[in-house]
Amino acid sequence: MSQRRVVITAGAGGIGRATAQAFAEQGDLVHICDLDAAALDAAVASHPNISGAICDMSDRAAIERFVPAAAERLGGIDVLINNAGVSGPTAPVERMDPDAWEAVLAVNLTGTFNVTRLAIPYLKRSEHGVIIILSSVGGRFGYPERSPYSVSKRGLLAFTETLALELGDDGIRVNAIAPGGVDGDRVQRVLAGRAESSGRSLAEETADALANQALKYFVDPADIAALSLFLASDHGKSITGQTIPIDGGSKTAK
Repeated sequence: MSQRRVVITAGAGGIGRATAQAFAEQGDLVHICDLDAAALDAAVASHPNISGAICDMSDRAAIERFVPAAAERLGGIDVLINNAGVSGPTAPVERMDPDAWEAVLAVNLTGTFNVTRLAIPYLKRSEHGVIIILSSVGGRFGYPERSPYSVSKRGLLAFTETLALELGDDGIRVNAIAPGGVDGDRVQRVLAGRAESSGRSLAEETADALANQALKYFVDPADIAALSLFLASDHGKSITGQTIPIDGGSKTAK
C-alpha cells in the first residue's frame, strides 16, 4: 500500500502507543489523541510520522473538533483505530454508582460512536478504508462486578458488525480486536495491589489472573499492534465484521 493516513484514539500509551509506532515505522502518517499531555508529547517525539492532540473521548464537542482537524492534518483518513477506553469501577450491579456507569459508557461506547460517525465521510473517500475497534475479553464474556466495562465492550462488538454491513458497499472493512490481560505497567500495578490487599505473593496473584487462560502469560501490546497492521493490510482485505480474540485462549473474563 502507499502511505496511509491513520487516526488512533488514546494513542499515547499501552496498546495505542505500540500501534501508532508500528504504523509509523511502516511509513504511514499517524495522528493520535490522548488526555495525558506528557505521554502525548513523548509519543509524538518518538517518531517523525506521529502527530497528536489532546482530546477527551467523553466530550462530544472535543471529538467534533479533533476528527476534522486530524483529517486536515493528514490530508484524509484511511485507517481509524478506536482504542480509547476506561476500565471503570468494580462493584456488583445493585451497588453500582449510576454516574460511574454513565461515565464508562460515555467513553467506551458513545465516544467510539462519535469518532467513527465523524470519520466515515473521510473513510468513504479513501481507496482502502479500514476501521478497527478495540473491544476486550470482557466484551465476549460476562464479567462479574465489572458491568459497565463489560456491557460497553460487548456493545462495541454489535457496533462493529453493524458498521461492517453498512459500509461494505463503500469498500470499508470493520473489525474488532478483543485482547485479554495486556502486559505492562498497568497490569503489574493491579497485581501488586491485589497482592498487598490479599497478603498473597505477586506470583500467586499472577497465577490466579492467568488461570482462565490456556497460555499462561499476558498479551504483548506489540502483538496487538501487529494484528492491527494485518487487518489494515491487503492480506486482510476479505475480513470484515469479525471479532478477533488475542487473549491466550481465555474462557472467561477475570
